[in-house]
Amino acid sequence: MLTTIIVASSFVSVPVGETAYGYIETNPIEVKTALAAELETTEPKKDVEAFVRSYFQDIPVMISIAKCESTFMHTLADGSVIKGKVDNADTGVMQINLRYHEARAKAMGLNVHKLEDNLAYARNLYEEQGTKPWNSSAACWQKTLAAAH
Repeated sequence: MLTTIIVASSFVSVPVGETAYGYIETNPIEVKTALAAELETTEPKKDVEAFVRSYFQDIPVMISIAKCESTFMHTLADGSVIKGKVDNADTGVMQINLRYHEARAKAMGLNVHKLEDNLAYARNLYEEQGTKPWNSSAACWQKTLAAAH
């Protein structure tokens, strides 16, 4: 896959990935592209499962829910946040539905596209509604939770 980068009013195609990143970083000319912005803001790769388990150590059912909803994945290999297979509005490790929750999350100062904020919003939902927001995957996480005990 190639991406086009504007360099001093000309166009240069470079492979997406490490080569493109290295090119952008070593080029003395300021390059402003969607790729550059994305590379600057992409969160470092984290062990999402360990992070989720630590974050929800006090609420084991939420760990089971994350396993069923996303298999502990928050982003894809290309750095994009995972979306639901059934509903594309379901976002991130906890599959927070943007149609129903994005405005409220933003009002709370949270961006559910970020791992930590996705978990924080999920915790808030759990504290208010219990597991109800994840009832559609209950058949999976109830088995997972039972197997863990």
